[in-house]
Amino acid sequence: MRVVLVSTYDLGRQPFGLASPAAWLRQAGIETAAVDLSRDTLSPDTIGAAGLVAFYLPMHTATRLALPMIDRVRAINPSATICAYGLYAPLNDTLLREHGVSVVLGPEAEAELVSLARLRSPESTERATAGPAPLARLNFIQPDRSGLPPLDRYARLVMPDGSRKIVGATDATRGCKHRCRHCPIVPVYDGQFRVVPVAVVLADVRAQVGQGAGHVTFGDPDFFNGPTHASRILGALHEEFPSLTYDVTIKVEHLLAHRSLLPLLARTGCLFVTSAVESVDDAVLGHLEKGHTRADFIEAARLCREAGLTLSPTFVAFTPWTTVDGYADLLDVVEALDLVGHVAPVQWGIRLLVTWQSRLLELADIARLVGAFDRKTLTFPWRHPDPRVDDLQRQVMGLAGTGVGRSRHDTFAAVRALAQPASAPPFDPPLARTEVPYLDEPWYC
Repeated sequence: MRVVLVSTYDLGRQPFGLASPAAWLRQAGIETAAVDLSRDTLSPDTIGAAGLVAFYLPMHTATRLALPMIDRVRAINPSATICAYGLYAPLNDTLLREHGVSVVLGPEAEAELVSLARLRSPESTERATAGPAPLARLNFIQPDRSGLPPLDRYARLVMPDGSRKIVGATDATRGCKHRCRHCPIVPVYDGQFRVVPVAVVLADVRAQVGQGAGHVTFGDPDFFNGPTHASRILGALHEEFPSLTYDVTIKVEHLLAHRSLLPLLARTGCLFVTSAVESVDDAVLGHLEKGHTRADFIEAARLCREAGLTLSPTFVAFTPWTTVDGYADLLDVVEALDLVGHVAPVQWGIRLLVTWQSRLLELADIARLVGAFDRKTLTFPWRHPDPRVDDLQRQVMGLAGTGVGRSRHDTFAAVRALAQPASAPPFDPPLARTEVPYLDEPWYC
C-alpha cells in the first residue's frame, strides 16, 4: 500500500512529524510520500494513488487548515483510508470523523501507522477505528526527511547583523511533565514525556547540517523536562558541531530550578531561549497554573542576562482576567527589563484559546463565560466582561498583522499608544537598541 503523510503547518519548520513516521514506514518496506502543504500544493495524482492518507495535526492552526484538505482528499480518493495523528487529533476526534477521518491516533503514532498500513483486513479496520491507544513508549529511530522540501524553503534565522542562517529542527523529548491549565499538551500527555535517545537526535541534526542547516530549533515543549538528557545532548552536539547554533524552549520554573545549566547553554551555542511567560499578573498565572510568578520571571530575565543568553518571552496577553491596567503593566514590566526587542510583535495580541478538553473548563468562571464550541475556530468562544479589553486586543492584533517591516521597538510604541492613556509617559526607546536573533516566520499555535 502507498501511504501519503500530510502536514498543513508546523511553525515554519520542516515537519519532524512527517519525517519520523516516514522513517518507520519506509523501514517496514511501505512506500511513503510526505507532503508539506505549507510549502507545496496537494497533488491529485499523489492522493489518487494512496491507500492511506495520514494528516499530522500538531497544533490548533494546523488542524483548522487540515479540515478543508481532508474534505478534498475524500473527494479525490473516496476509497482511501484517512487518518489523523498528532497532539490535536484526539482532541478533535468527533469533528475529524465527521469530515471522513476513520482512524484517529495520538502524537506517539509511528508504530500504529505502520500497523495501520500493514493491516487492511476488515477485522483490522474495526480495531483501528476505535480511538487512539494509550501513549506508547517507542524505540525512536532517525527521522527520514527525504522527499520533503529543502531546508532553505523554510524559516530562516535572522542575525543581529542582518545575515541569515538556514534552520533545521528536531525533538529531544516529546510531551511535558507539567500540567499548565491552558496547554493543549496536557489532555493527551497528562504530565508524561518521552525521551528521544541522544544518538537519534544527533543523527537527525547531522543529516540537517548536511542539508545546509547552520542553526537548529529544538521543538521540545520544554527542553529541561529532562535536564540530564539535555546536558548530554548539548555536550555531544557542541563537540561534533562547534559552530552550530540552536534555540530551545524552557519554562520560567525550569530556568530557575536549573540555573546552573544556563552557562552550558551559552557556552554551546544557544542563541535564544523561548519561555512561555504568559502574564506578569500573579492572579492570572495562578489561574493558568503556570508554576511561576511575576517575581520569578524577573529573576529568570536577570539570570539569562548574566549568563549571556537572550530570553524571548511569549505571552497570552489577553485572558478573561486581563484588565486594561494589567495590560499596561505588562508593557511596563517588559520595558523595564529591556526586553522590548526580544518580543515578537504577534505576542502583544495573543488571546487565550479555550479548546476541547482544555483544563480551563474546570474553572467555574470560564465555564460560565464561554459559548458553545465553534466548529470553525475549534474553540469555545468567550467575550471579556469589559468590552474595552476585547477592543484593545483586536486593535493590537491588527497592528501586529500590518507591522511587516516595522521594528519591534516601533511596534511596541504603537501598542503602548493604544493601551495607555495620553497622560502616561511615552515610550522612549533606547538610542542603542540591542538587536537579537529571531526566526523570520511568525508562528501561531
